Amino acid sequence: MDTDEEIRNLGEYFFLLSSLLIHLRPSYSSVVVSLNSPLSRFAIYHSRFSTYAVPVTALKPALTGLTPDALADWLKGEGEPAFRAGQILDWVWKKKVGSIEAMTNLPAPLRAKLSEAFRLHALEEAKTQGAKDTTQKFLFRLHDHRYVESVLIPANPALYGEKSDRRTLCVSSQVGCAYGCKFCASGLAGFSRNLDASEIAGQVLAAEQLSGERVDNLVFMGMGEPLANLDNLLAAISLITGEKALHLGARHLTISTSGLVPQIKKLADHPQQIRLAISLHGATDEVRGQIMPVNKKWGVAELFEALDYWNSKKKQHLTLEYILIENVNDDLEQARILARHAARLKAKVNLIPYNTVEGLEWKRPSEERCRAFRDILKNAGVTAMLRLEKGHDIDAACGQLRLKQETEEGIIEAPSKR
Repeated sequence: MDTDEEIRNLGEYFFLLSSLLIHLRPSYSSVVVSLNSPLSRFAIYHSRFSTYAVPVTALKPALTGLTPDALADWLKGEGEPAFRAGQILDWVWKKKVGSIEAMTNLPAPLRAKLSEAFRLHALEEAKTQGAKDTTQKFLFRLHDHRYVESVLIPANPALYGEKSDRRTLCVSSQVGCAYGCKFCASGLAGFSRNLDASEIAGQVLAAEQLSGERVDNLVFMGMGEPLANLDNLLAAISLITGEKALHLGARHLTISTSGLVPQIKKLADHPQQIRLAISLHGATDEVRGQIMPVNKKWGVAELFEALDYWNSKKKQHLTLEYILIENVNDDLEQARILARHAARLKAKVNLIPYNTVEGLEWKRPSEERCRAFRDILKNAGVTAMLRLEKGHDIDAACGQLRLKQETEEGIIEAPSKR
């Protein structure tokens, strides 16, 4: 077959496959198909609004997803000494090098092999927004042209007014979300896919590179349900806490979940002392069910039984997250019931006035109402924080920036109010 005929056949196949996908898969999820030919290899990505091809070379594994053992095994297969693994990881995670070619203490032939086999990073910066309170949001483009976001939140200024001495990064675990929490922008366009370990851990590395600051704490409270992607999440945590990588202590990591009971118990059995936050938002089934669809599968009683199991396995205190929504869950009787649950679990409560999300009709309660809710908890002996969240001017609530970007690019349809 000559070159021209190969090109024609490849183009015809791409057209037919694109048409078929449009008819068979009218969803927002991406479909990946590899086309192999003597000329080129492509992956086709299809959404409801667009179909496009990306060279498969873009799908090489990222160095940010390799454990020291995996990298040592690859080096062994290439006939390279094992000690090179430490050098490579030092360049990636400690020196935060911008390219494989810049790893100057590696022989040129090894750098060439690495470039042939791997990408350096799993994501690239698409946009950075900074707020007046110094909160920053990073929008990252993935290999399949989808987007995820992370938010870097500094602590309040240190005691004597100098620069804030702690930085917390909110990390995403999925593109979109299948759990449909009613207050959250992440799930407005549905679920697309899980992030792999390199894409999760890579957000932390990229945030440090872009901000020029070390991240001190991680909260897995960004896009997606972390416990629905538990295997990749734990693989990423292994990288993040690893001595050869970011070496961040497990006690500085908090995983937030909407309440996946079996996975909560599985995570409780995990040896690392990771912290857990529950996206509660209602103290009874009647109220929580209006906000959290997952409550239909695992109700409040099952959830709190799983939290009892967690407490039997872990030393770290639980956190209950409670977004206050006007005339939905801000009734003071909910505060009294919540106080009883939190006191028994020895959990602290984070109260967050609702952050307006385009596409949703809910409103935040008055500050007076929020303080009254908090005071009921405090008077019951519960540690309760009322968080007037930062980042209003940069769409810092879960998924808003990614939603705007993918809507503008025609990857997803503008969500209607629900």
